[in-house]
Order: sequence, then structure tokens, then C-alpha cells
Amino acid sequence: MAAYVIVEINIIDPVAYEEYRKLGPPTVAAYGGKFVVRGGKVEVLEGDWVPKRLVVLEFESVERAKQWWSSQEYSIPKQLRQKTAMTNMIVVEGL
Repeated sequence: MAAYVIVEINIIDPVAYEEYRKLGPPTVAAYGGKFVVRGGKVEVLEGDWVPKRLVVLEFESVERAKQWWSSQEYSIPKQLRQKTAMTNMIVVEGL
């Protein structure tokens, strides 16, 4: 069953975050993931959630998404992201 990693990102160091944007995508691809949404315009339809930046990744399963997130390949990009942005991240099963 497909799984989606949904990330709300508030970039606090835009210059350093650019390095993350270079390092992160190859790790996603290495685990069979793909970007579905990557920082496009967000428009609120209901409620008061106003994320600055959203990213949605698709993986073949929750297990594969978690393998990517905890992988050695993603460890350095993850540390860089955590230093340069505040994030909320979830994984959810799809259809």
C-alpha cells in the first residue's frame, strides 16, 4: 500500500537550507520515493493552518518511507534540515 510523508517546513536559515535541497532528493529516489508536492503555493480552504512550505513524498509503503527516514544516506541531509528549518513530519498510508 502506498504511503505519503507529509512535511510542513518553516525555513529559518534559507542559505544553508539550499544545501539540504541538493542533498535530500537523491536519498528519496534511492528508496523508491518521489516528490508529489515540493513547496508549491498553499491556499487555505478551511481552518487556520497556514504552512509556509509543504512537501509530500510518495513511497511504496510505510515501511519503505521509514527505511528512508532512518537511513544512513539520509542522516546527513536530515541533520542539515533539522538545523536550518523547523519541521512537522508524518507518514500516512494511502490507497
